[in-house]
Amino acid sequence: MGELVAVTGAFSYTGSYIAQRLLAAGHQVRTLTGHPERADRLSGRVSVFPYNFEKPDELRRSLAGVATLYNTYWVRFPRGALTFETAVENNRALFRAAAEAGVRRVVHISVSNADESSPLPYFAGKGKVEAALRASGLSYAILRPTLVFGREDILLNNITWLLRRFPVFAVPGDGCYRLQPVYVDEVAALAVEAGGRTDNVVFDAVGPETFTYNELLRLIAEKIGCRMRLLHLPPTVVRSCAGVLGLLVRDVLLTREEIAGLMANLLVSQEPPTAETRLSHWLEENAASLGRRYASELSRHFR
Repeated sequence: MGELVAVTGAFSYTGSYIAQRLLAAGHQVRTLTGHPERADRLSGRVSVFPYNFEKPDELRRSLAGVATLYNTYWVRFPRGALTFETAVENNRALFRAAAEAGVRRVVHISVSNADESSPLPYFAGKGKVEAALRASGLSYAILRPTLVFGREDILLNNITWLLRRFPVFAVPGDGCYRLQPVYVDEVAALAVEAGGRTDNVVFDAVGPETFTYNELLRLIAEKIGCRMRLLHLPPTVVRSCAGVLGLLVRDVLLTREEIAGLMANLLVSQEPPTAETRLSHWLEENAASLGRRYASELSRHFR
């Protein structure tokens, strides 16, 4: 029997891939989740605890006996009382509880170009969480993925969903800013590998291909066999269009921060690739199913 490990969000996206790899390696897996009542393909294979960020004693008990904590907890955008600053404080509470519970190591999933001084609260918040982990006294590995893709991905799925339904696709600005996709299962593999190390390390999780946004859209359209025209518009206009569509699908399609981060080339790394799966090849294998149904962020995390 392997070690007892914990994964925040094992019923979610990246966390589920990490949990599956840990289970395959023979570890006992525990998850902390905001939706302990939800059925999932991992149900019965992992033990389930609620986050309990506001109950330090219970949070600490949920980590008792855990050797390594794999942390994917974050929020894509503020919603109600849950803000980026709240998410930062929740991570700080998690790291305190881990230290008090005797957790040996934390593997934290951050984002490329996380920076406490960023003018974008998403990237600044990610930077603050990294700083909190460094200051916690825990042994740590911090992974900074670029644009994560996979079957359960929301962003690429919904881009494809839009391309399948509309002959024109609105692009903020000139579309020449770049992205560097990385496959979710390879992010999970890097995380599990980092969990077996003992040194404090920070590194990017980076795929082998880089695209401009225009190139990415044309690639997806080619693989799914649709014709479309790119319409380059001011970012504020694209955000307004996304807001209207969001009302129709009862979701948040795109945020101002996501547009700004994309246009600032924050989803590209300066480091060499650390993963091998090419998005172009993956799209060929998954084009038939990608974007057939809309994937709702609000349904996945808030409803």
